[in-house]
Amino acid sequence: MPVTRVRRPRRYLTCEPRFFDVRYAINPWMREDAPVDTALALTQWHGLLRAYRDHGHTVETVAPVPGLPDMVFAANAALVLDGRVLGSRFHAAQRQPESAAYELWFKNAGFDVHEPQAVCEGEGDLVPVGGLILAGTGFRTAIAAHAEAQELFGVPTVGLRLTDPLFYHLDTALFALDEENVAYYPEAFSPGSRAVLRRLFPDAVIATGADAMAFGLNSVSDGRHVFIAPEASGLIAELDRRGYVPVPVELSELRKAGGGIKCCTQEIRS
Repeated sequence: MPVTRVRRPRRYLTCEPRFFDVRYAINPWMREDAPVDTALALTQWHGLLRAYRDHGHTVETVAPVPGLPDMVFAANAALVLDGRVLGSRFHAAQRQPESAAYELWFKNAGFDVHEPQAVCEGEGDLVPVGGLILAGTGFRTAIAAHAEAQELFGVPTVGLRLTDPLFYHLDTALFALDEENVAYYPEAFSPGSRAVLRRLFPDAVIATGADAMAFGLNSVSDGRHVFIAPEASGLIAELDRRGYVPVPVELSELRKAGGGIKCCTQEIRS
């Protein structure tokens, strides 16, 4: 019999894709000047917010800024843990102004924000799970930022090296299922990082390449419900078998910029 999974109410920060576009290419998914249907992106994004609220979660929004087409990807703006905020320092010049916009939101919401000295792309590369912070590097977030996160939060930080540019952020190759387990795609990681993940999470859900390419690992879980790309059919079936409840949400238009459900979702852990 499948294990009964327990939902924990979450607080999410998001940003409306009012100015979403693909004007430059800073990851392999982006095609400069690719046709973008902003109205469809907005419709799909509203569908994600509706799914969160329908499942009992709190959703807040930061105002989008003209000229920042990737600001919809709120996860990259920070890591929030125990009420502390580690802000962002983006690798790509095109995204660097996003940091100030998100920092202002957090300050207005009553948070102190620690500005990282090293390149740090928030929850894109920093995933809290099991009393640890799994910390990605290889394409965006610098290893020095892992140490900054550990010092700020006082939580052991485990570095994981990404080796496939298609999976340029940790949250494209791995997500936390609950407080104890993860799902991930092994081939996105270096051999040593795969060994670390096997040791830490022997019962992890292992995704196929097809599910990873469908952005199935750019998912959000509340411990029971997993908000997931509907094309990740194999992963959906395995999650169902494990007692999770998949909630398919289509964000195909945002995928043109290399983003999905998790990219659009910053969790505020206060």
